[in-house]
Amino acid sequence: MDDISFTGAGVISACIACVFWIWGLWGTQCGYGLGLQEEESVKCLKWRTDTSLPLSQDGDVVIGGSFSVHYQIPNIDNDYILDSIALQYVYAMIFAVEEINHSKRLLPGVKVGYQILDDCGRPPWALQAVLSLVGGDAKSCTSVDKSATNNLNKQGLVPIIIGGPSSSTSIALSSVLRPLSISYFATCPCLSDRQQYPNFFRSIPSDIYQARALAQLAIRFQWTWIGAVVSNTDYGLGAVKIFQEETVGSVCLAFVRTLRRENIISDAREAALTIKASAAKVIVIFTWYTDVRELFVQLNRINVTDRQYLASEAWSTSGDLLQHPASSRVARGVFGVAIRSSNIEGFENYIKSLHPSQCPENEFLREYWEMVFGCTPLSSSSSPLPPCNGTESLYGVQNHFTDMSQLRVTYNVYLAVYAAAHALHSLLSCPNTEASAATSNCSSPQNVTPAQLLEHLHTVNFTTPQGERFYFQGGDIPAKYDLINWQKTPEGSLRLVLIGRVDGFDIVLNEKAIQWSTGANEVPTSVCSVSCPPGTRKAVRKGEPPCCFDCISCASGEMSNKTNSLKCHRCPAKYWSNAYKTSCIPRQLDFLSFNETLGITLTTVAVSGAVVTTAVFVVFLYYRQTPMVRANNSELSFLLLVSLKLCFLCSLVFIGRPSVWTCRFQQAAFGISFVLSVSCLQVKTMVVLAAFRSARPGAEMFVKWFGPTKQRGSVCLLTCIQILICIVWLCVSPPEPHVDLSVQGSKVTLECAMESMLGFSLVLGYIGLLACTCLLLAFLARKLPDNFNEAKLITFSMLIFCAVWVAFVPAYVSSPGKYSVAVEIFAILASSYGLLFCIFAPKCFIILLRPEKNTKKYVMKR
Repeated sequence: MDDISFTGAGVISACIACVFWIWGLWGTQCGYGLGLQEEESVKCLKWRTDTSLPLSQDGDVVIGGSFSVHYQIPNIDNDYILDSIALQYVYAMIFAVEEINHSKRLLPGVKVGYQILDDCGRPPWALQAVLSLVGGDAKSCTSVDKSATNNLNKQGLVPIIIGGPSSSTSIALSSVLRPLSISYFATCPCLSDRQQYPNFFRSIPSDIYQARALAQLAIRFQWTWIGAVVSNTDYGLGAVKIFQEETVGSVCLAFVRTLRRENIISDAREAALTIKASAAKVIVIFTWYTDVRELFVQLNRINVTDRQYLASEAWSTSGDLLQHPASSRVARGVFGVAIRSSNIEGFENYIKSLHPSQCPENEFLREYWEMVFGCTPLSSSSSPLPPCNGTESLYGVQNHFTDMSQLRVTYNVYLAVYAAAHALHSLLSCPNTEASAATSNCSSPQNVTPAQLLEHLHTVNFTTPQGERFYFQGGDIPAKYDLINWQKTPEGSLRLVLIGRVDGFDIVLNEKAIQWSTGANEVPTSVCSVSCPPGTRKAVRKGEPPCCFDCISCASGEMSNKTNSLKCHRCPAKYWSNAYKTSCIPRQLDFLSFNETLGITLTTVAVSGAVVTTAVFVVFLYYRQTPMVRANNSELSFLLLVSLKLCFLCSLVFIGRPSVWTCRFQQAAFGISFVLSVSCLQVKTMVVLAAFRSARPGAEMFVKWFGPTKQRGSVCLLTCIQILICIVWLCVSPPEPHVDLSVQGSKVTLECAMESMLGFSLVLGYIGLLACTCLLLAFLARKLPDNFNEAKLITFSMLIFCAVWVAFVPAYVSSPGKYSVAVEIFAILASSYGLLFCIFAPKCFIILLRPEKNTKKYVMKR
């Protein structure tokens, strides 16, 4: 099939043309196919099949053209009317051919001809029309004989077609006939498949590029929740699929409504209701302009006027839509892509200077003339209209045919003709044309074949008269679009404004020039969920699209510094999140300081204890000769007061910024001070026991061992053991300042870390051992027959002491950071106050407030 369509020669080509000619009549003689009656298509049939019409020109090389010059009015089967826009495309081809023939640089000495046929907007008829171009007209089928197979004249066949005029027509032609063609309006991405359509080229970008451009614009303006209305065809469904692929992860479609041409009113009504009910404020529309017109009518009826529409090139530049009354209410601010426009120099004068008298047999121009002026330009015409007076001119006519403000598809036709001409120029530009005619790289004008021309069409690269670079990438051209905006004029009508361009993947856009649907320059918002600010993360709602989410604040110690962050990042160990969870800041060193409330309170309590102890010491020193002081071993009492004062003061070492020396000194001072206090109490208890058992036989030796010297020695011995433990501990594994990163929060605790818990345990354990021993001895001496038995006071004091330190252990372990230090200080102060008040408060009460009881008789009274 490829070879036949490429050579167009011989009996086989002629017979295929004959078969499709008969099939293309679609039952006009037999009554099958579409079931059309003969009179239905007589008018259009003549235009699309008669190759002797004036819209043909002889030449050394002839280029074919397929256009939908006529179209059928819906629901009126027999009525085909002239499309003035398509007629402009036809004359763009003729104008380009005339320019090429007058050029001294392009195809010099070669005259280019053309044959233009009308397919009336029907793909089956387009097959017939193209067959008549590449395989000969219907007359060729009437008498083909086998002897003439090798002598068939190729001169009447065209090597390349400018068309088809739509994707469906191009697919049909390229799939069945496979002529070498350059389409000016076929945008289906499927036609980019070079294996399936190797002979197809186009001067208009594939739809895939406009879908990509609209996707980039949606991402650029951060529209994450968009509705889509598409035609129920490959054009609409394919475009919305590409749009979704390009925006995956960035944009979600709130809905996709399809419009069917046969049910356009009901489908448009349902789509309008969906748009009204949806929270999406931006709607992308991929469909034909007639469908959009009905959609706008339905939107106007239900008063939906606040949506922003993204337009595809199929309707973005439609003059009918711009002028429709419903558009001015609902479609203000339409923003989208359009086929790129360009100026064709001299084309306006060429069009406006046309007159049927120049080419009396031109049926297209005659019909247009009759449609515009309401008269027939030819006196011999069979038209019922009155004859024109001859003063009619297109210079005063303003319609689609004469409008040169937006040459879009027209410019594509112009480019397609120039692309074919440059390929021909390359093919015919050989040093020795006659010698090279038989090769595949060169040819003579009389022997041009599609196969030869195909090779040169792939390498076309030229600059158009407008200064634009043109070349093919496969069968496509680089994507170039205009970005347009529908803006409201002061009069209330809509006008088309160019606001940017698309060149490949680059978008040049003047955002300040855009007029949005709101009438302001502020970009409208269309989101399912408001963007999550820094300091939060997105949490997708279960069962909903990813664009619908909740914003959850980052946890403490985590941060996110981007909008719409998917997760929060944990700060490094030495850092913490700020108050807004947007960054990590260095954690502040935290320790029990003298400046904070807790430190001030503990310092006050400690100093007060030291002051009270000093006051008691002064009282005892002043009344040292009284029985109350002397009866209770005044030397040990003074030593006990000194040790208690040291206990109060050692708690101050725990407050303030920890350093190497404070960490080592605080635990040693604490351990030694308390051992000294408990040692004094233990010796006092043993002295009490020895004194009240001195009357028993053999008690003299027991009393000797607890004389003043032995008492001091015992206290020193018991204290030295603690000192030895502390020295070993501090030499082997002393406490060191350490930053505790395990504590959660913006502050990190600087504390004295116990490198060896064994040393700390020995210190506490030794104090506990002495305290338990003292408690036991005091308990045994509590009932001795003395009016003022100090053993009772020691018993109460040691009970308090032991209770405090038993409670201290779990409280210390469970307290975080600096509060563990506060717990230890509290234990020191509580136990010190317990010893101070239990031992000395009763004595001071008698000494100061009951001096009459401070006698030997009262003290010794049983």
